[in-house]
Amino acid sequence: MRNFSYPLLIIVLIVLIGANIFLSYNLFFSSLKSVSSKNETEAQKEVSQERENPLPENKKVKMILVGDIMLDRGVEYMIKTEGKRDYKFPFLKIAPYLQKADIVFGNLEGPITSDGQKIGSKYSFQDNPKCIEGLKYANFNVFSLANNHILDYGQQGLIDTINILKNNEILYIGAGLNLKDTFSLKVKEINGVKIGFLAFTEFGSQYWWPKENSPGVAYLPEKNFRYAKEEIEKAKKSVDILMVSLHAGEEYKKEPTDFQRKFAKMAIEAGADIVVGHHSHVIQPIEQYKNGWIAYSLGNFIFDQYFSNETMKGEILEVDIKNKKIEKVEGKEFRLNKFYQPYFEGLTLIK
Repeated sequence: MRNFSYPLLIIVLIVLIGANIFLSYNLFFSSLKSVSSKNETEAQKEVSQERENPLPENKKVKMILVGDIMLDRGVEYMIKTEGKRDYKFPFLKIAPYLQKADIVFGNLEGPITSDGQKIGSKYSFQDNPKCIEGLKYANFNVFSLANNHILDYGQQGLIDTINILKNNEILYIGAGLNLKDTFSLKVKEINGVKIGFLAFTEFGSQYWWPKENSPGVAYLPEKNFRYAKEEIEKAKKSVDILMVSLHAGEEYKKEPTDFQRKFAKMAIEAGADIVVGHHSHVIQPIEQYKNGWIAYSLGNFIFDQYFSNETMKGEILEVDIKNKKIEKVEGKEFRLNKFYQPYFEGLTLIK
């Protein structure tokens, strides 16, 4: 019996070891197959997602640029009477168009404040803080503050404006809380495209100039063009598209001044892709210059200058960006109705 039990035990052990090896082999390759299948499924899912969501640089970015916006005086009167104090009222007819854009830019002609002391002329503007409701509804997300009315209610009015815009995630350019803030490049990145913004104004004085720790405006006399040139050259190095705003020229004149022409061409040569002007309250020419575009004045966007047909219309600059380059620039004319609402349809002259 003892001689027979040993061979039997050896046979049993061999069978058990073989079975274990077989099971381990199957488990190992089953695991590999499962991982491979999972990886294949994930890869297919990633490809599908890539097809549905192309690379950011292949997507378009749409910018809409407009001119002067003033929400005081006659405009506010219409908001209160015809609009029943709804601060979306001025934008009702054009907001659906603006809401389709990634970036909507305008020149904010006056401070948003209920404080401050009036230090401007009799033509001083003070926008009710509630107007931010309308501006957001209309999809504005970048404003130039570099103009001759932003300090109508002193430094406090400017500070209030900046704080309100900041709290509503709206970029501001051309004015700031200190020297660095006033002249700093502001950037929005959309679909992988970095778009930069700078702004300057021809109008002002040495007292408007910001200090290291006090607010001011980007006042730019012609003798200081070289400083703007340096800022534009530096800015272009860190963005794909650079827009420069200029508040300059003569009111109600349809042709740009020498100052406007010199600045715009200098800015394009320094690296700006688009130069957009305002202040004249009437439309001035749009032209392509070298590798950039210049809109010398887009006229009024929302203003109460009812005394002429020219001041009751304006132009919108629509800019399409694709593959980090400007694909198309188009000017679209609109009019203001008797309630100071911009609109496209029915372009009839004011009677």
